[in-house]
Amino acid sequence: MELDHRPPTRESLLPDMSRSYRLLLSSLGEDPDRQGLLKTPERAAKAMLFFTKGYDQSLEEVLNDAVFDEDHDEMVVVKDIEMFSMCEHHLVPFYGKVSIGYLPKKKILGLSKLARIVEIFSRRLQVQERLTKQIAIAVTKAVDPAGVAVVVEGVHMCMVMRGVQKINSKTVTSTMLGVFRDDPKTREEFLNLVHSK
Repeated sequence: MELDHRPPTRESLLPDMSRSYRLLLSSLGEDPDRQGLLKTPERAAKAMLFFTKGYDQSLEEVLNDAVFDEDHDEMVVVKDIEMFSMCEHHLVPFYGKVSIGYLPKKKILGLSKLARIVEIFSRRLQVQERLTKQIAIAVTKAVDPAGVAVVVEGVHMCMVMRGVQKINSKTVTSTMLGVFRDDPKTREEFLNLVHSK
């Protein structure tokens, strides 16, 4: 789930990426030297680097020792975490919200770290199914809970702007690990909390 190599520094990628965007503009029949497009290749390259900054982040760096010993064994849920990602098939955005629940076993995670875990994996070229599972596995690695549940609801621009062009469609994926997979009552409690207003 992690890259097996460390990409070059972000700044060193900009010249090649900018040249590629310039070539793309020319291939579309545009004049990359016209006023409105002069800085577009560099801006687009910088934007793509930002959209994929998750490749430069690791779980250990993001957790930053925000795992705490706590005698708490009731469900922890953070819901409606905003998420933005890039479809790896079409290089267009998908976005939505993520809800995460876990059942601690004597260790809890700083709440903001759940949102940061979402950022690590959403800021990469992705498919929603893999994103959902990567988040669940990362929470499991972080605090070794009795179980983890993740639900992602996404709107995919590859379905909205092209292809079937269905603007109101949403994709929902879930990953249930441990007690959330094995115990229907625990899973139901999580889903009720996630869907409550």
